[in-house]
Amino acid sequence: MQNPRDILNEIFSATSVFKDKSKLSPDYIPPRLPHREDKIKELGLAFKDVVTNPGSSSQRVIIVGRVGTGKTATSKAFGQEFKNIAKTRGIKLEYVHLNCHRQRTLYLLMLEIANQLKLPIPSRGLSSQEIFELIHEYLEKRGMYLIVAFDEFDYFLSTSPLEDIYFLVRIYDELNTTVKRVNYLFIVRELGIVTGLDKSVKDHIMRRVIEFKPYTSAELQDILQDRIKEAFYENTVMDDVVKFIADTHGYDKGGTGNARAAIETLEVAGELADRDNSPIVTLEHAKEANSRVNPEASILLDSIRYLELHDLILLRAIIALYNKERREFYQMGLVEEEYKKLCEELGEEPRKHTQVYEYIRRLRSMGILSTRQSGKGMRGRTTLISLSIPISPDLVDFIDKELRGRLQ
Repeated sequence: MQNPRDILNEIFSATSVFKDKSKLSPDYIPPRLPHREDKIKELGLAFKDVVTNPGSSSQRVIIVGRVGTGKTATSKAFGQEFKNIAKTRGIKLEYVHLNCHRQRTLYLLMLEIANQLKLPIPSRGLSSQEIFELIHEYLEKRGMYLIVAFDEFDYFLSTSPLEDIYFLVRIYDELNTTVKRVNYLFIVRELGIVTGLDKSVKDHIMRRVIEFKPYTSAELQDILQDRIKEAFYENTVMDDVVKFIADTHGYDKGGTGNARAAIETLEVAGELADRDNSPIVTLEHAKEANSRVNPEASILLDSIRYLELHDLILLRAIIALYNKERREFYQMGLVEEEYKKLCEELGEEPRKHTQVYEYIRRLRSMGILSTRQSGKGMRGRTTLISLSIPISPDLVDFIDKELRGRLQ
């Protein structure tokens, strides 16, 4: 029988199929973006005036596409290269990429733009408009121009007051300047929320729309082959593995066309090969990996990862209610009681009713909860709350781990 040290030493001495696992990370931007070359060209044409006729107008472009269709990677790659090309033509251009799940309000978005530009903001309380004016003044003094990408912009649209949306998209209506230094790239999952906006806002946003379609099986094979060259040792991933993963996720084969999920499946298959001390990733490893990787679960975990602490506590409290008594809906009062109880256990000060309702509204906008008003048969009117997501032990473990990490 082996002792713990021998077992652990075996792990470190074992060979791996991975050459550089970081090349499979969702945050990694590869040097080549197969089947998105045309989108980079479209973006270049849309923002061409920023370089050829700087300051003449403020460009606004929307990218729309499902999760895993390359929107973020393409935008970041475009932004970096466009900045470099602008520099060779004597134009000072910066590209800033924001995530509206992380920076949830107009104020936080403005602060993050300033932060990425390394612009110090006074500690005294400034409004969003005042911060933007400081940003614009900073750009003017340096003769600079800016492209700001708002990733997950549909989240901002669904949670922000109309005046904040109006200010952001019609900023130059408020600012007295002839030189337009700030340009916008809005990234959304679907256009429905945009088309439902007030006409004065919608007309400003929807001037140019670039659609990212789900990937086909053949396209995913090209993407996977590129990542294999970077992440795995030569001849460790068989062609049948690539075809199986691409066919499983390819839109034309009944999958979601999600490259992120396909790459995650490849990564898990590699981990399973290492677990088995196998010199190659086999089809069996790919099949087992596929059963573990659920694209919808992956999207959900991404959303949960960006929740604020009390959003997370509230969600965990509702799951606790669900595990105690499986109902379709729970009354607001019951949810608040469970939330307060969990706050006490975690040593957190529970928030007031108005703020708790705001958390519920936010979770509803993300598709995690659904709500309705109580009807006949119930005393008084109250909000009824239901979980809109499947609850699994893995999900609960993930939420608990996130909570532990935030509370350390």
